[in-house]
Amino acid sequence: MSALNSSLLKNLSFVRPEYFYITGFSGSPLLKYYFLALLFMYIVAVFGNAFVILMIIIDQSLHVPKYLGIVSLALADLGETNALIPNLIKTFLFDSQFISYDACLANMFFVFFFSGVQALTLVVLAYDRFIAICLPLRYHAIVNNYFMSVILLSVWSFIAVLIGVLVGLITRLSFCKTNVVESYFCDHGPIYKMSCNDNTINSAVAKLCSALLIYAPLISIILSYLGIFLALSKITTWAGRLKALKTCISHLLLVGVFFLPVVSTYIAALTFTLNLNSRILSTSLSSAIPPMLNPIIYVLNTKEFKVYLLKLIKKRSSVNDNI
Repeated sequence: MSALNSSLLKNLSFVRPEYFYITGFSGSPLLKYYFLALLFMYIVAVFGNAFVILMIIIDQSLHVPKYLGIVSLALADLGETNALIPNLIKTFLFDSQFISYDACLANMFFVFFFSGVQALTLVVLAYDRFIAICLPLRYHAIVNNYFMSVILLSVWSFIAVLIGVLVGLITRLSFCKTNVVESYFCDHGPIYKMSCNDNTINSAVAKLCSALLIYAPLISIILSYLGIFLALSKITTWAGRLKALKTCISHLLLVGVFFLPVVSTYIAALTFTLNLNSRILSTSLSSAIPPMLNPIIYVLNTKEFKVYLLKLIKKRSSVNDNI
């Protein structure tokens, strides 16, 4: 009977808040400059990635497997940027720190979903470079548009299911103590940790997601490049090695831009005791900077993009001359 009463009391005390309160930054005089920087990053990311996607769609010569991967990455960049930065600016610049329960879960899903797509797309692009350099004669037999489309669709579907489970498990939690989220968006960790019932499964799934979407992709990419460097060492001339390595420069920069801020933030959190403002600043910038830099890297380090841009410039100048 006591067990029945205990279970009944537990069910009666289950609390699902109507809204969460996002704490964000507190008392920093430099906040306006931070939000101006965020706005600049947002504009560059949106227009830059949209331009890259449009360029690949229009130019038939770019309809090859590698650029399907770049489209996937650009779409993920657009998605994460729009899921994160407008809400961040609205929340703190316009003092709108309350967010409904359902909107919070939706925000959490999209931020983690697009971030996961970014990570696994970089793995797919690493695989593309590995096959191109280690098995050049078999590259077109192994990697084609159909194969790349299936792989990328599988990546998007897998991450949708994984993050769907991660976010869906939040609905089993009771928030009877507080609804204050100490972060800059509806972050999974701070939310599940403030629940007042058992959150063991939430913690386990969070660790699984970190392993699958941060550590495993980084290790896979490192292993791919170990294989690539081993293949390069077998090329007899330095000119040949540099020519092959040059095809990987863009991807290496993308990997560095995505993973270095994330890894640095994790190391800083483990090494130092970061106050709330410092933690929010480092994690928000590590999410906002890659989508801004990625399209710049594509255009400046990819021969096909530069050739296409030159075509556009020449066409524009010839039109102006005719006028």
